Amino acid sequence: MNNQCKYMQSELIPTQVTNTIDVLEKAGFEAYMVGGCTRDFFLGKKPKDWDITTNATPENIVALFPKTFYENTFGTVGVVYGDSQDETLKIIEVTPYRIEGVYSDHRRPDSVVFTKDISDDLKRRDFTVNAIAINVSNGVIKDTVDLFGGIKDIKDKVIRTVGKPEERFEEDALRLIRAVRLSAELGFTINAETRSAIMAKSGLLSGVSRERVRDEFTKILLSDKPKEAIELLHSLGLLQYIVPELEKGINVEQNQAHSFDVWEHCLRTMQHAADKKWLLEIRLAALFHDIAKPQTRRFSRETNQFTFYGHEVVGSRETESILERLKFPRKIIDKVVKLVRWHMFFSDTETITLSAVRRMIANVGKDDIWDLVNIRICDRIGTGRPKESPYRLRKYKSMIEEALRDPISVVMLKVDGKAIMEIGKINPGPKIGWTLNALLEEVLENPTLNNIEYLTKRTLELLQLPDNDLKKLGKQGEDKRDELENSNIEDIKRKHHVS
Repeated sequence: MNNQCKYMQSELIPTQVTNTIDVLEKAGFEAYMVGGCTRDFFLGKKPKDWDITTNATPENIVALFPKTFYENTFGTVGVVYGDSQDETLKIIEVTPYRIEGVYSDHRRPDSVVFTKDISDDLKRRDFTVNAIAINVSNGVIKDTVDLFGGIKDIKDKVIRTVGKPEERFEEDALRLIRAVRLSAELGFTINAETRSAIMAKSGLLSGVSRERVRDEFTKILLSDKPKEAIELLHSLGLLQYIVPELEKGINVEQNQAHSFDVWEHCLRTMQHAADKKWLLEIRLAALFHDIAKPQTRRFSRETNQFTFYGHEVVGSRETESILERLKFPRKIIDKVVKLVRWHMFFSDTETITLSAVRRMIANVGKDDIWDLVNIRICDRIGTGRPKESPYRLRKYKSMIEEALRDPISVVMLKVDGKAIMEIGKINPGPKIGWTLNALLEEVLENPTLNNIEYLTKRTLELLQLPDNDLKKLGKQGEDKRDELENSNIEDIKRKHHVS
């Protein structure tokens, strides 16, 4: 690394990190940044988390810093800077160099021994790109330890294990899926030897807790290229231990509206959600929206093509089972299941009614209706069609917006019919409607008049008018309301370019 790069990239390192290293070094210890933060550092990306490794013991570390916590058996000490109350909290994890024993459960080492040699610590790490150590002093990179060619692998965009891949995967089986996740996040390829080992050891993933698998799978879905990653999970034999239901869609032919089989369609639908940077729930729903098509597929002699009646109902139940198995939070499960259940909402815009749209909004909820529309957009792109918003979809958006808006009505007034009767000491009759419509016209012209004081005063004045005059004012108010209502609806239609 040249000197210019040393200074430029060091600006990515927070002062808390350099301070932690400086404190350890002034006390006579070694200290290096290590792990994912160094990988991101060499990629020119700002790391989310910062890890430091040192030849100091946990007790040494705790004694050197005013605020720390140490609640694990692996030697990691959290050095605390700032305060959560003023949102300046930052935690730097500091771990002693260590040698790990046998991983009998393919998850955690049975024993950990602290060591004084950083090479011992780097040998135990998963991938070469995560096994680079950097020492920073006064904001300048002073030393880099790269024993396994991690910097070259970053340059070549390669994921490769430290040492023998079979041993690394035997130690922690989650590394099998983590290799794919890193490949998806970084846009790197997995080298041949590591790929072969993943395929040979894929069965180990069945013994990993569903929570840990879920977390890695979630990161894959939130990456820029989840389609490629899931295809890689399948080709490496890993997907069968995560979501085997997806693989049932491979080679399942669809009808003439689709260019792809169910598998390819689901992946393309999800990828479009990723391309749009949409939330995890939308990506999950896009991936699973047609999960039940394989078991609901029937051939119709009448139409000479396949049908998938009820796949959205069956699919919502299957989606719920998958997400519960992967231990997703209930809030996420409920939303994704709802989106899958109602993703077939799209109907012929010539026959769909506003009341039907309102029923759909009631089924999905106002907060999620636009996410359902986004699923439909993804679904369309997933069929191989080039446009996001054909006329039918724009028409539906217009109808949703119309159904969601509060129509112009006398209910907008701060007084109602009962109040009119009390103010004027009158019995029920047409004068109440005339008065309300007359008041509405004035409020539409000047919304500041919509207050109890003015409306009470004006009501008394209106009720003194002859019936014909009051009726005329009421009709004017009704016409004004209809004019504005129609104008607002036309504005919505123009916005979505529909008639």
